[in-house]
Amino acid sequence: MSSVNKVILIGNVGADPEVRYLDRGVAIATFNLATTERGYTMQNGTQVPDVTEWHSVVLWRNLAEWAQQNLRKSMKVYVEGKLKTRAWEKDGQIRRKTEVIAENIQILYRPEQYKRNDGLNTAPLNDEVRAEEPIQEPQEQTPEAGSGFFNGLFR
Repeated sequence: MSSVNKVILIGNVGADPEVRYLDRGVAIATFNLATTERGYTMQNGTQVPDVTEWHSVVLWRNLAEWAQQNLRKSMKVYVEGKLKTRAWEKDGQIRRKTEVIAENIQILYRPEQYKRNDGLNTAPLNDEVRAEEPIQEPQEQTPEAGSGFFNGLFR
């Protein structure tokens, strides 16, 4: 049986996206996204505080270029993608980082400072951007025809 790797987050952009270009001109953008579970008061009066979780989001190609032009700190966004963990060695220790590889992103709210008509964030509110093709790192091969999500899911 196949498995599913799907992530849906709604949160606030922690800082403007950082964009860089790989050797072949492929754009890659990264930013942190904060999601918060609201606190509450228990029946006995104990206060449970808000809990904020930070997520690393990676965007490739056209999504990266779109993010560079349109995403800013404090915006509320919807992100849909998949989890990917990468590992590397530094100072003799193995380091790991789990990231959300975004396949779809949508701005849900822009703070007042980004609503001015100064050329920034020209995309309309609730503009949804999807990857032109399945998100894959440049060194990976393109999936074969017929290898979509549902193909083989229930085998």
